[in-house]
Amino acid sequence: MLILASASPRRRELLRKLVPSFIAVVPYVDERAMDGVRKPKDLSTEEARLKAYEVFSMNPDDEVLGCDTIVICDGEVLGKPKDKEDAFRMLRKQSGKSTKVLSSYTYISKQKEITRTVTSKVVFNELSDEDINAYIEKFQPFDKAGSYGIQDDFPLIKKIEGSYYNVMGLPVEDLEEHVFKR
Repeated sequence: MLILASASPRRRELLRKLVPSFIAVVPYVDERAMDGVRKPKDLSTEEARLKAYEVFSMNPDDEVLGCDTIVICDGEVLGKPKDKEDAFRMLRKQSGKSTKVLSSYTYISKQKEITRTVTSKVVFNELSDEDINAYIEKFQPFDKAGSYGIQDDFPLIKKIEGSYYNVMGLPVEDLEEHVFKR
């Protein structure tokens, strides 16, 4: 049985594009514990591995997929916001800028382990304070890295270079190529 080590409804939705049957288990990993400990580019990789191993340790006969997504803007890692003010700060910081979205995954089974990171570039529109407040009020992005969801119907983003699904939180194309080969 495949186990998705994630609480994210978006990841469950995206994984269904690749695998018809799996279960989701929420890993008990403090995602903020590693903040400042690793280089920004390594953070999502390490957190994906921690999530996968935490679930795999309790389910060693199954396959486990752990994932993590971070946004990097001006060298700062933007994880999930703590509150409305933090979400506002993150969106204000990204306004009119290019950011990097890194989604990492670790797939573990008895036979193999695969850990990969996919990077996409996201260019934000210029956002007014009113735009940011309206977005936060409507979409409540408190469970989303960088305080936004690419799938939300709101004019935050000017363009994406790379995988849309990666920005959404699961690099579907990369998983299809390297893990779930068809």
